[in-house]
Amino acid sequence: MQSNQVLITQAGLDHLKAELTDLQNVKRPLLVERLSVARSMGDLAENSDYQSAKEELAFMDSRIDELDELIKNAKVAIPTSSTSVNFGHTVTVKVNSSQTAFQIVGEPEADPSKRKISHSSPLGLALMGKKVGDQIEVDAPVGKISYTIISIS
Repeated sequence: MQSNQVLITQAGLDHLKAELTDLQNVKRPLLVERLSVARSMGDLAENSDYQSAKEELAFMDSRIDELDELIKNAKVAIPTSSTSVNFGHTVTVKVNSSQTAFQIVGEPEADPSKRKISHSSPLGLALMGKKVGDQIEVDAPVGKISYTIISIS
């Protein structure tokens, strides 16, 4: 894998492409229009709407460049066999007496609140290559947490 390639699931790539399209075709043109209206209101030095729109446009252009680069370097990883944990798999683990499922995804699409963890995160790294029944321990801010793999899909 090239050093600038970014592993991602197909759903993650589709999400990035949709965000880029929305920014380029909807949000940026609206912001450019807002900037133009603010510019026409006179003294730019004291025009807070102009300054705000200019800053938002710079931020948006930066995000568009970032998304463009991510998409250009994206490598869609397709899960292989489900006998051991791999990129793209959903892994159900038992922690204490409860079960939780995590999907192993690329860094750009990781969202712990949605139970999508990066393959390069401490938990993701610990799970990679493991099989049903394996136990792992991961260091967390609250101490070591022990996980038992229940299923892989």
